[in-house]
Amino acid sequence: MKPWINYHHLYYFMTIAESGSISRAAEKILLGQPTLSAQLKQFEDQLGVKLFSREHKRLILTEHGNLALDYARNIFKMGGEMYEALHDRLKPNKISLQLGALDSVPKQIMLELTQAALTSSPCTISLVEGKFDELLRDLVSSKIDIAISNFLPSNEGTRGLRHRVISKTSLSIYGSKKFKKLRSDFPHSLQDQPFVLPTYDSQVRYNLEHWMRSNELNVEVIAETQDTALQQLIAINDMAMIPAAPHTVKPYVDSGELVEIGKLGTVFEELYLISAQRKISNPVASHLMKTFSL
Repeated sequence: MKPWINYHHLYYFMTIAESGSISRAAEKILLGQPTLSAQLKQFEDQLGVKLFSREHKRLILTEHGNLALDYARNIFKMGGEMYEALHDRLKPNKISLQLGALDSVPKQIMLELTQAALTSSPCTISLVEGKFDELLRDLVSSKIDIAISNFLPSNEGTRGLRHRVISKTSLSIYGSKKFKKLRSDFPHSLQDQPFVLPTYDSQVRYNLEHWMRSNELNVEVIAETQDTALQQLIAINDMAMIPAAPHTVKPYVDSGELVEIGKLGTVFEELYLISAQRKISNPVASHLMKTFSL
């Protein structure tokens, strides 16, 4: 028979972990340090694992400790939500959803994901942008529930992660009217022309370079950025051409500020939803993983 978890001990452990020391935790929960140390020792003995290692008088969470802290936060968060639901039935506590996005993902796509989340269930949404490795760390550590990216982790980084393709769009080359003449003899007309390209944080950059090598093209890369709004701004100001999915530049094409120079055909941008496996899953994140598409 599995032992019962002592939830007082679990709370003490979480407070120590978040405070960074037994002394600071003892001040918060109004217990003496010797008593709190003894309670932590009892909890570790009950679990049969070490939750902290002690280095130079500092408490450092072990691998088991990080896992236990993840569970503790979820357990007490759900306990709080249960209390609110039981005592305020007319205003049930909203689900909190943390959405992450690679900083190269167009804002319009984040808007659609946000709308889909709000349609699925009343929720409070936190939106976070970052680089790919930052998003992965936040997923694994439960800081975010779901992320949208045009890049996937390597095999060794996919443990505990799930992903699903939500769109696959063929890219085209766009530029201001200054570059319209390059439509003739495309793609050879692109030789030595100025471009703004995504950085190597994006799979699209690798796909583009493969396409250029296949067509024996050399272009002048005047800038690299993951910021699609900045890419478009540079292109509108006659400085360079950009690769883009049609839906991301449609307003500028409709206004005549950008024109399509040519279709790449074999170069696609795939967008993925990525989530981490949880013992206690976020219902809105789970719904989006199953149903959301562009």
